[in-house]
Amino acid sequence: MIRSTSRVLISDLRAHIDQTVVVCGWVNTLRLQRKMQFVLVRDHSAMVQVTHRRDGGSLEAQLEGLSTESAVRIVGRVVDNPAVKLGGLEIVPESVEVLSQAESLLPIDEHTGLEQRLDWRFLDVRRRPTAQLLFAVQTTLEEGMRDYAYGHGCTEMHTPKLMGTASESGAEVFKLGYFDRSAYLAQSPQFFKQMAIAAGIDRVFEIGPVFRAEPSFTSRHATEFTGVDVELAWITDVEDVMAFEEQMLAHALERVAKVHGEAIRETFGLEVTVPEVPFPRITMAEAQSVLRAKGWDPEGTKEDLDPEGERSLAAHIQEQFGHEFVFVTRYPVSIRPFYHMRAEDDPSVTLSFDLLWRGLEVTTGAQREHRHGVLLQQAAEKGMSVEPMQDYLNCFRYGCPPHGGLGMGLGRVLMVLLGLESIREATFLFRGPNRLTP
Repeated sequence: MIRSTSRVLISDLRAHIDQTVVVCGWVNTLRLQRKMQFVLVRDHSAMVQVTHRRDGGSLEAQLEGLSTESAVRIVGRVVDNPAVKLGGLEIVPESVEVLSQAESLLPIDEHTGLEQRLDWRFLDVRRRPTAQLLFAVQTTLEEGMRDYAYGHGCTEMHTPKLMGTASESGAEVFKLGYFDRSAYLAQSPQFFKQMAIAAGIDRVFEIGPVFRAEPSFTSRHATEFTGVDVELAWITDVEDVMAFEEQMLAHALERVAKVHGEAIRETFGLEVTVPEVPFPRITMAEAQSVLRAKGWDPEGTKEDLDPEGERSLAAHIQEQFGHEFVFVTRYPVSIRPFYHMRAEDDPSVTLSFDLLWRGLEVTTGAQREHRHGVLLQQAAEKGMSVEPMQDYLNCFRYGCPPHGGLGMGLGRVLMVLLGLESIREATFLFRGPNRLTP
């Protein structure tokens, strides 16, 4: 008999039939019958049945004293048993070591609502294969985006999350004490990305935390989330930025489909499709015209799309082009930041875009205004004081190339990809207006 002294993952047990192995994991289910004891043990890879015939010995007593979710180390022989529904394998134990005994009454179960599950997120993730898969998919998705960015000349940067002045408009920022003065949590790496462009780093890429102090309680908003940011120098126009994003997403989704496609199909009932490029494009004016013709009538004058409008537009694009993605372009100046470049043929609109995926906005991007004098003029038009932004504006005083970029919400991408109802489920530890714990 061959004995493996190092831990074996449950998913790899079939390669160890008739061998004695060490398995570490959590007790998932106990079925303690009159003659037999069955314990289902789970690690992050799979689950296996531990089978023991009662004999009145110490092993029987150890198994009898187990509680659900206790962390255990099992030494036992792997047996091929087609009668076992769970993978056709079982472990006949030789020893059981309780590494950490769980309290007998768990605070959540399979019927617990989302908010209470978030209170016990470590247990929620540990006990649900869907959550385990989500973070594996997230890892592969990020890997795919990084791979594309690296392969297309991007330098990965880590920009500050503490700022001496409120970024952009100064709204929706968290203020905190910083020694003898105030600081702010960065609501975007935007200014820092542009500083990197001015520093001669042609293409910038970052995945990092973003903070938004907006009291929103929707299924798609969070006060802290992970942003995927890109900035590209020496562009011809904003089309270069959109082309970069659609290629990056197609590359990343192709990798997700290859690595996790089958698991996503089985667990979430969804097919991961690799989108064709280019994605459809539609201007904001055209989008509003299409939607109003279909009966979209938001309250008041709307220059932007509300969630209903985004969903309706996505349905229209799906019907017309058979595509799940659409770039909405040329947003009005009034609803875009001062640093977005304006169109020469229509100064009332910006060279900007949002990317919608299945009716949810996942990205905002634009060509930036790189001319110092024009930036000052556009800031003045919006009634902004330029004094707090001098460090940023200085980047444009000594030669800055044409550039543009995008900011993508990683949680929103995961929401759409896996068909989740809330960004709370697409985040390990969610932060919102009413949640700062765990």
